[in-house]
Amino acid sequence: MSISSKVDSGMIWSRDYCEVNLCHNGGTCVTGVGEEPFFCICADGFTGDTCNATENGPCSPSPCKNDGQCEIITHTRRGDVFNEYVCKCQPGFEGVHCQINVNDCASEPCKNGGLCRDLDGDYSCHCPSPYVGKQCQLRCTSLLGMEGGGIDESQISASSVHFGIMGLQRWGPELARLNNQGIVNAWSSDPQDKNPWIEIDMQRKMRLTGIITQGASRMGTAEFIKAFKVASSFDGKTYVIYKAEGQRKDKVFVGNTDNDSTKTNLFEPPIVAQYIRIIPVVCRKACTLRMELVGCELNVYSNTAGCTEPLGMKSRLISDDQLSASGSFQTWGIDAFTWHPHYARLDKQSKTNAWSAASNNRSQWLQVDLQSPKRITGIITQGAKDFGIVQYVSAFKIAHSDDGQSWTVLKDETTRTDKIFQGNTDNNTHKKNMFDRPFFARYVRFLPWEWQERITLRMELLGCDD
Repeated sequence: MSISSKVDSGMIWSRDYCEVNLCHNGGTCVTGVGEEPFFCICADGFTGDTCNATENGPCSPSPCKNDGQCEIITHTRRGDVFNEYVCKCQPGFEGVHCQINVNDCASEPCKNGGLCRDLDGDYSCHCPSPYVGKQCQLRCTSLLGMEGGGIDESQISASSVHFGIMGLQRWGPELARLNNQGIVNAWSSDPQDKNPWIEIDMQRKMRLTGIITQGASRMGTAEFIKAFKVASSFDGKTYVIYKAEGQRKDKVFVGNTDNDSTKTNLFEPPIVAQYIRIIPVVCRKACTLRMELVGCELNVYSNTAGCTEPLGMKSRLISDDQLSASGSFQTWGIDAFTWHPHYARLDKQSKTNAWSAASNNRSQWLQVDLQSPKRITGIITQGAKDFGIVQYVSAFKIAHSDDGQSWTVLKDETTRTDKIFQGNTDNNTHKKNMFDRPFFARYVRFLPWEWQERITLRMELLGCDD
């Protein structure tokens, strides 16, 4: 008998309601119960007289926890099979409903003595100084420029200055450079200064992981700082005294015990600041200091804090055959006085101790082949002397390439034109330039733009392997 023959005045015989499958989405049809001719037993998550209200299906609301994704895996019209779902869990979670937080520290992801803390679907490494990075895999140990000259005199200030020998000797803050030599070779505060300090403006936010201190000798007497505190600031106005982690009292660092040996103190945790201030607490004879800061760049664009290691120009990890140039100058045309590209190593010494271009024009270049792509974050440049003549590059551009054929010149973030970097102002001081946006490349080219006397260069590239 057909269904149509069962219709009488628009009604369906009660015993035949379930034969026309009025229940949807896996609902089970039941007749002969109560006053209604039929009713539907709906699958979990479905409602309505015929289980047709799907807005509250098995995945709405989602039974999956911790941002797991709910997916329906069975679609059926059979009354004895309900729709089912599966939870696809985010990394770090497991279980039917992603309710179990996996211990992400079980695999020991923290390197170099870092302490792992398990988080929801992630982990955090507490790194011992001077290590930084997600897994404490990066060494934040660059010397920041007190000894090498990368920190300019104008960046160093102090609460007072001692004038010795009837005011003829000025022990100014600009002299507070590690291993500085000479009769007057350090900073010393005025004896009447009851709250002395010396401060370095890093000119940008930096991550500082340590400090190396040293005293000095004045008129044959050893003077040094025996204990000190450290304060930091972002704006040069509001300062915070450094405290050891979990401690309420100011941290008092142990300083020097004589005038010449060095003492290294690490900051744990590291200090992130633009201004760093050394505050003497106990001094021997006078508060006299030579120093160096240790740390690395804090790059907000690419999370490359710690990726500022020297890549091997000075250390010769970059070999001679990895360096090439547009040409090399010969003093007086003599082969023995050729300024080869492989001489372009930071702090190289000898009569010919740098690369010097064959010609003085903007078509010259020096190229470094890193042999594999590396993340490049900055460059340190230096000039040189040729038989007493001071020469250096005062402005330059940087280009990079993956194949040594097609080149990209770094751009200014604002103008979108080629970025011109400020170079050196003398023959020996280090000048550091950090790139606004680090880049990956195998080949790096230094492109002189302005120069003094002759295009002459010693350099170091900064970055890391990844």
